[in-house]
Amino acid sequence: MLYLTRKIGDAVVVNDKIEITVVEVRGRSVKLGFTFPEDATVLRKEIHEKILRENIEAAQAGDALDGVEFDADKLTGGAAKRDG
Repeated sequence: MLYLTRKIGDAVVVNDKIEITVVEVRGRSVKLGFTFPEDATVLRKEIHEKILRENIEAAQAGDALDGVEFDADKLTGGAAKRDG
């Protein structure tokens, strides 16, 4: 892990595309400003971890269904035959 000391107004640049600026320091809290490309995804770590856990659970649930055959007609109430 990289540790840096920055003052208000100081910034760091990541991969020539993401700029992180120290906007405010108040007690033990730091307010950061981010400039990044529109296609970048930025999430708080706890949200990112929650999404990862949910994706793993969904993948495991999908694995549990491997080899199970579904009757599409029953699942769609007969719409599979009407539409196809």
